[in-house]
Amino acid sequence: QVQLVESGGGLVQPGGSLRLSCAASGSIFSANVMSWHRQSPGKERELVAAITSGGRTNYADSVKGRFTISRDNAKNTVYLQMNSLKPEDTAVYYCRLVAVNAYWGQGTQVTVSS
Repeated sequence: QVQLVESGGGLVQPGGSLRLSCAASGSIFSANVMSWHRQSPGKERELVAAITSGGRTNYADSVKGRFTISRDNAKNTVYLQMNSLKPEDTAVYYCRLVAVNAYWGQGTQVTVSS
């Protein structure tokens, strides 16, 4: 079994920055994809960014140039650096790991408001 624990969410003003972390533990297959998704009220969960164990990345158009995903394979941890935050970035952010199976974290709230 795999557990994912997110941290780093909170309240930030427009234009500010936050860094999310997601630590994975358990039986983790070395070749995997870790990703961040978000869901705001009344909307479907959407992919924000993904990174393979080899470091290849993919971003949603809405966050390109503002968000950066990275990972530390030795720590089984993925990060999401979020800069120039906008009110529309407000959502619950979820970490996901896909290897043989798919696993989700519990989510962390990000609120962008003045």
